[in-house]
Amino acid sequence: MMKTVAKPVSFLLIFCLLSMGFALGKAQAAMVGTETVLNATKTHQTDRIRLNAFLDRPKVQAVLEAQGISPEEARARIACLTDSEVAELAATVDGLPAGGSAVGALIGAGVLVFIVLLITDILGFTHVFPFVYHHPR
Repeated sequence: MMKTVAKPVSFLLIFCLLSMGFALGKAQAAMVGTETVLNATKTHQTDRIRLNAFLDRPKVQAVLEAQGISPEEARARIACLTDSEVAELAATVDGLPAGGSAVGALIGAGVLVFIVLLITDILGFTHVFPFVYHHPR
């Protein structure tokens, strides 16, 4: 019994291992110009400067301190980030609405909680809303 099962399984395993080598593409290397490296370095430095300038804002410092994080600790954390993480964080900060408030986030959170409670009420896990009909069991 074992030999009849082992032979097809071994062929399948051999096929899978051999096909993994074909799935990989060729490695390509090229010369990178000095200007390309310098521009990338300038971009990363600019992103770090923008994030540190963002931390200099009084409202941002107030929010950080409310969360228990000092501005110096936040700067130290930014200094420890990789270049790609800094670029992602800078893009996120750039995408924030200017002068925006938390009203939209609070409304969105309220709607999300309402929907979750409504679904659990419909499924019978909770009985929060009186307008949802519950079948007697």
